[in-house]
Amino acid sequence: MTSPRTILVTNALPYANGDIHLGHLVGYIQADIWVRYQRMRGNTVHYVCADDTHGTPVMLRAEKEGLTPEQLIQRVHGEHSRDFRDFGVAFDNYHSTHSDENRWYAEDIYTRLRDGARLIDTRAIEQFYDPVKEMFLPDRFIKGECPKCGAADQYGDNCEVCGAAYAPTELKNPYSAVSGAKPVLKTSEHYFFRLSDPRAVEFLRGWTQGVTPDGSRRLQQEAANKMKEWLGDTGENKLSDWDISRDAPYFGFEIPDAPGKYFYVWLDAPIGYFASFRNLAARNPDIDVAAFTEAGPAAATGTELIHFIGKDILYFHALFWPAMLHFAGYRAPTQLCVNGFLTVDGAKMSKSRGTFITARSYTEQKLNPEWLRYYFAGKSNGTMEDVDLNLDDMIAKVNSDLVGKFVNIASRCAGFIAKRFDGKLGEHDAAAALDWNLDEVSAAFESRDFSRALRKIMEFADQANGYVNDNKPWELAKQEGQEARLHVVCTTAINIFKALTGLLKPVLPTLATQVESFLAIEPLTWNNLLAPLPAGHTINTYSHLMTRIERKQIDALLEANRDSLAPATTEAQPAKAVKGKDEKAAHSEQRHAQHQAHAATAEAAEASEFEPFISIDDFGKVDLRIAKIVAAEHVEGAAKLLRLQLDIGEEKPRQVFAGIKSAYDPATLVGRLTVMVANLAPRKMKFGMSEGMVLAASDASGETPGLFILSPDAGAMPGMRVK
Repeated sequence: MTSPRTILVTNALPYANGDIHLGHLVGYIQADIWVRYQRMRGNTVHYVCADDTHGTPVMLRAEKEGLTPEQLIQRVHGEHSRDFRDFGVAFDNYHSTHSDENRWYAEDIYTRLRDGARLIDTRAIEQFYDPVKEMFLPDRFIKGECPKCGAADQYGDNCEVCGAAYAPTELKNPYSAVSGAKPVLKTSEHYFFRLSDPRAVEFLRGWTQGVTPDGSRRLQQEAANKMKEWLGDTGENKLSDWDISRDAPYFGFEIPDAPGKYFYVWLDAPIGYFASFRNLAARNPDIDVAAFTEAGPAAATGTELIHFIGKDILYFHALFWPAMLHFAGYRAPTQLCVNGFLTVDGAKMSKSRGTFITARSYTEQKLNPEWLRYYFAGKSNGTMEDVDLNLDDMIAKVNSDLVGKFVNIASRCAGFIAKRFDGKLGEHDAAAALDWNLDEVSAAFESRDFSRALRKIMEFADQANGYVNDNKPWELAKQEGQEARLHVVCTTAINIFKALTGLLKPVLPTLATQVESFLAIEPLTWNNLLAPLPAGHTINTYSHLMTRIERKQIDALLEANRDSLAPATTEAQPAKAVKGKDEKAAHSEQRHAQHQAHAATAEAAEASEFEPFISIDDFGKVDLRIAKIVAAEHVEGAAKLLRLQLDIGEEKPRQVFAGIKSAYDPATLVGRLTVMVANLAPRKMKFGMSEGMVLAASDASGETPGLFILSPDAGAMPGMRVK
């Protein structure tokens, strides 16, 4: 048995200049799930985050709203804290970079780098200046064409299309995003961290390709490969020194011994992780801050620092940040966990891109936040792949898995315990033990492959529903002399439900708490999942744990975000637009990548009728289930149809009309297993409602006549998912 781990987990800081939207929540929900899993395993985890509050954008927004920057960030802090709380993201401390702790760390790290490591330089640079606003422009407030790929409307520090990092002076046709004026170059003295120093390059080559104490990669493979590209081959030096200063006016911390110069937000923002932790420790004397933050004590105590970020800030967090910490005598992260973007129809969720749904609007429409947690978890595989938001897919997934499979177990059995046995459980049927392979689930949670974990858990749920279907408590309840058997079956189902709840607890913490209350048990841990509750244990009256998602709820969400789901326009346009045929493209708020996607769609429409390949996401939208044919009959007036009643592990069979009359006698079908599409939208026919589709094969050429329904191997159970 391994020793308990002691871990500091941090999330990338959300900027205090806007709302939390669903795209932000991908990384936070992934981190929260992982933290909750670690705690269930008995590990000690401190989970902290903070608002990123400094910089020109905050200053300008405060000015626009008639507030001081301090007033603005205080209000936003409350809004962000509320949104995270609503979605179950349970930080131990949610702080602010505008704090005494952060100022101390920023000054300490800077002076260590300047006086000890000798990695701070000063040099005069030419910087873009807005002649209308009379201020130097931060990189993100300069827009133009990417110098690498030519994409329009890219920010002054990196391209969202090709990922290239560059200086704002390299942009083609630049303009101020504040006033629209053409910026002018003005000379100013700036402070730099020497990221290109051979010491830093050598350290980063080893660190980015290294492993954690348990042998896991420090960076995911795709991230490590990107580091090789950015660092270059041995003997090369592709890194640029990092500008860590900005000129007044600026909202932030002034650099020691440098009047009128301020720490650039990208220096003090990540130091905010340590600052938030220090603020937490001030209220918890048992926490030794140095054991988590200082290099020597961290190595001696074996603590871990696990950091969750989005791939858009990989360059900074995998190069500048660890080098800065290392050469200041602080510990570099044990591991970076990098998530992809949330996309809507392939486009990154972004307010400026017209694909923006706020966290607040979601909760205001009374949608259950755990629906989204489950959906995001089911799309998260521990890689940097983007998560595509398909609301119809979310409806189908939640309704099928959580309501139709998981909650359904308790709803079908708990009532009998309350009515027939005064709420007391009976004996557990040990012979009904499921094939609990928790090692596979554990490994999936540990590696953040939550989609694999949930697939396995739902396989357990399928087995559980198979047990209930086979024993049919609703029929036992009607039979004389079956009272004892009914008690055992319902008790066993409740115990299995308890175990499934524990497995889902990192993903669905609120629902798990409700189940713990319903079952009158202590909080579930990983070690007590499979232990059945003793005979005589009294459970509480069952009440509905989760409802189905209704399409009208999703429609209301889309309506609430209608304005932001339409393509947005830039507040400040260039004073002098680019002339000619490229005028619209040069300053459109549409991503270059979106244009490419539209072109690809058009090209595909002109391609062959049959496309040989689909994406794994496309396939994942089809919910194929093992179905048992419990009844079959001819349909009066229909030349080709049979009416089938199909058991897929739900409370009652589904009715499906299948065009297989020419091939099958209905009597021969009863009792057979087949495969059906379970998430096909119900179709109203003149003979009744058809609630799915049975899969059958035929020879399109006609050389082999007949229809052949698909049949699974022996051992398959009704309701099992085909994948």
